[in-house]
Amino acid sequence: MRNASRFEFIKSQHVPSLTVLHAAMEDFSYDRHAHEEYAFGVTLAGRQDFFSGGQFHQSPPGNVIVFNPEEVHDGQSGGEHTLDYLMLYVDPDQLAPLFAEALGRPSGAGFRSPTTLMHDAKLRTSILELARLVTHGIGSCIDQENALYRIAERTAQLGGEVVDKPRATRPETLLERAKAYIHAHLEQDISLDAISAAAHLSRYHFLRLFRQHYGITPHQYVINCRINAARAALAEGAFPSDVALRYGFSDSSHFNRRFKRIYAVTPSQYRRDIAR
Repeated sequence: MRNASRFEFIKSQHVPSLTVLHAAMEDFSYDRHAHEEYAFGVTLAGRQDFFSGGQFHQSPPGNVIVFNPEEVHDGQSGGEHTLDYLMLYVDPDQLAPLFAEALGRPSGAGFRSPTTLMHDAKLRTSILELARLVTHGIGSCIDQENALYRIAERTAQLGGEVVDKPRATRPETLLERAKAYIHAHLEQDISLDAISAAAHLSRYHFLRLFRQHYGITPHQYVINCRINAARAALAEGAFPSDVALRYGFSDSSHFNRRFKRIYAVTPSQYRRDIAR
């Protein structure tokens, strides 16, 4: 069977932390994962099927997809036609002041879009315009910054808001301790017993509570965090073999398989794309 799946990452030469993914896929499925960035996507052709926020979604051509940071999701082509889509990834620190300005608030940190899948021509046009500028390497810094602001502004207009963090429940507090432990020990050999101990929970109770709260297992979360950290290191020019060793993958083949399940390309291809 012909492999029709293609994935290309393009890094903005003007806006720090902004990356575009242009993908065409029909025989590939993403594992459940989460990014540390905001992700803004447009389905161009085919149908985009994915799970997020406890729901299954289907995105036909023209629809917009918005993932908040750390929002667990997967993805695959649906229907009979090849899925073609664009996705923008932007660091929260880059967007926080733009959300603040759009909302008229002193801070935009913690902004959340309440809607994952929407059909909005203005937001779609803004995403496609910024993707065009980055992909073709055209426009000045202020052109790309203005296009990014229009995305933030329209997302805010569609009902997003800065969520004032309510007082955490005891389970949430314990799980946050577990996550903090994981992030602090990504370059070390982490055991489930050590993570559950950091959360002051029994191993069984921790496993059940973590999956119920985040939609993935602690093991999936650890792998996801390591892959995200590895991606950042690759973007800075680190060699895949060094990154694999740093983040506890048994060998380059293991690292390649895990990385590809989340980013659809090998670490070497990602590093090559971003370096252009």
